[in-house]
Amino acid sequence: MVKSIQLLRVQFGMILYFAFFATGCQWYGYLYDKNVSTPDGESVYIEIPTGSTYDDVLRLLEEKSILIQTEGFRWVAEKKNYNKQVKPGRYKIQNGMTNTELVNLLRSGRQSPVKVSFHYVRTLEQLAGKVAAKIEADSTEVLSAMLNSDWYQSFGADSLTALLLFIPNTYEFYWNTNGEQFVKRMGDEYRKFWNEERRSKAESMRLSPSEVGVLASIVQAEQSQKQDEWPRIAGLYMNRIEKGMLLQSDPTVVYAHGDFGLKRVLLRHLEIDSPYNTYKYAGLPPGPIVLPEPAAIDAVLNYEHHNYIYMCAREDFSGYHNFAVTLTEHNRNAEKYQRALNRNRIY
Repeated sequence: MVKSIQLLRVQFGMILYFAFFATGCQWYGYLYDKNVSTPDGESVYIEIPTGSTYDDVLRLLEEKSILIQTEGFRWVAEKKNYNKQVKPGRYKIQNGMTNTELVNLLRSGRQSPVKVSFHYVRTLEQLAGKVAAKIEADSTEVLSAMLNSDWYQSFGADSLTALLLFIPNTYEFYWNTNGEQFVKRMGDEYRKFWNEERRSKAESMRLSPSEVGVLASIVQAEQSQKQDEWPRIAGLYMNRIEKGMLLQSDPTVVYAHGDFGLKRVLLRHLEIDSPYNTYKYAGLPPGPIVLPEPAAIDAVLNYEHHNYIYMCAREDFSGYHNFAVTLTEHNRNAEKYQRALNRNRIY
């Protein structure tokens, strides 16, 4: 009887040993075995929206089909209290990650930033759409932040010049950036761009930063192909401003009509009654006709000093312009260009 009891104890001990061993192996596997498999072995990104719960994250991982099995992930996540500290954002998930690595990443909040680029936009609405395509905030939220008068007025801008507060470039943001955070960052970038040197140059031209931006938008719209002409075109418009002449810029007329596919500005187009029609109203228009690139702003601040007050596209369609000091010379250039347009049936 005693021997039987001892045997039973040994057998029970062996069962417990193997049970604990098996459980230990399972736990070890949960912690350190690879449990992430991505399509073609390439890294993928997941975006966890603000306000997401642990269950939301589990559903997201299941939808992405990147977990080999979910039980181990759940076990590790709960042991590390990730189920109580979900952090929103965009995370880079690499093929072959273990549950420990994945949970540590998501729990840490170490996001992979997104690149937000914007160039050649005409309105705040267009800009909001471009930005919202890259971050969590939708275009309505972004636009609302842009139209906050307290914000843009703090920079000396108004509703028509607020677009100029956004310096075109490529910026890095966290995906879960909201509208207010976006415009705050852009305000910081605007202050960096409009440093003491640039402000000093604008002041010497008797222009505000907004007026420089408006003029830069016209220069850029006049010459979208050959940036090396920007300083010369800027100098031409500065000459007209100083002489009190109408700017007579065709792109401002196109903007006034809102028909950006217009290839040829005719006399009838010049009759539109709009403050953006620089054939009818003197001085700069009330706002930019396109968001100018930093290089266009610098071209205005460093404009070429010359006597030109007229310009006309070259008849060879090279993208460059013929410049003139006198109206007689300009008319000859214009006639050559008009003949070239007619010859190529551009009406």
